Amino acid sequence: MHPALLSLLLITAFAHLIQFGSSHQESGTWTCDSESDTRVGAVFNPGLVTVDGHSDDWTDVDGFEFPLRPALDPDADKEYKAGKMTVKALHDGRDVFFFLEVDGDYAYSKGDNTKCASVSLMFQVGADATYHSMGGCKEGTDTCTNKTCKGHEVDIMHFSLGNAIPGRLYGGNPIDNGDGNGGDRFGHLVDLYAWNPHCRYLDGMGPSGNDSSAQNNWKGSWWHSSLDVHTGFIQDDSPYGSDGQKGKYYFEFSRPLRTMDRLQQDAQFTIGGSSKMAVAFWYPVDGQPWHKSGHYSINCDWIPLEILSGSSKLATSPPGGGDSGGGVASAFALLFSVISICLSVFVAYTVARPRSIPFTPMENL
Repeated sequence: MHPALLSLLLITAFAHLIQFGSSHQESGTWTCDSESDTRVGAVFNPGLVTVDGHSDDWTDVDGFEFPLRPALDPDADKEYKAGKMTVKALHDGRDVFFFLEVDGDYAYSKGDNTKCASVSLMFQVGADATYHSMGGCKEGTDTCTNKTCKGHEVDIMHFSLGNAIPGRLYGGNPIDNGDGNGGDRFGHLVDLYAWNPHCRYLDGMGPSGNDSSAQNNWKGSWWHSSLDVHTGFIQDDSPYGSDGQKGKYYFEFSRPLRTMDRLQQDAQFTIGGSSKMAVAFWYPVDGQPWHKSGHYSINCDWIPLEILSGSSKLATSPPGGGDSGGGVASAFALLFSVISICLSVFVAYTVARPRSIPFTPMENL
């Protein structure tokens, strides 16, 4: 390919990416009535999930249900009418897995993301990063850098379906990771970071230059319950189903708990720890293409994400609140077990011990 043409294509693609943020405009004063006690728990359950977009693996995993309201105007009367979103999460000690389920008539238009459903996960990275305004840095596109916006970093995974085949795996791949960025040229499941809606970049790219150490750490797939082919679609099968079919969308993702990031662009998860997350959903309501800032969100603020250890359960108290009753019960259970073992050993020894019979001479009988 001619170098000039390649440069033009890269500039066009990057401009399209930035357009998502440049159209992120609000009207009026921002207000948020957040349900502060709502949280998502990622339980320890290894060997359960295959990332293929299907819901079968998640049947026995508890979900957390959220209404979907416009991210920029979270009024209840503007809620997504088709239904709520269910969020599920688990981990296997190495990777964390997410499953999203949302009602919606099947809609697919090959090559046009805005006429298909789309989802995004966002996580706090910097200590000062806010949910509102995607990190909340006050700098503009000409002045936002990793120095002027330090502490406002958010980590974003965005999956657009216009070129993604249902049931196939997208995200990090050898070609894009070999280029050292968070892109996905095959299905547009991309790994991003941002300081605000106007300063949003693929991992490894930014206003101060590119860094080839970055990569896309996400894997993901999607499905719709109206689709009846489980043996595998190929691109020639597009549009894969009939528009308007009733059903549910399923989105499934995985990512390592810890990544090799050294640029402050990825969230890092710790077993037993808590992070902050958000989930967004785009949908062509009434067949109308969605616009960049026209997404729904599960809450108007961060939702706590708890990475639970193998011995813990999701608490109903705020993060950091201990369960003293459970600790006492565990101590008594341990004491009872020790006593039981000691008694068992004593009984076994008594039964097995040779008995001594005194000798009695015949003449004494």
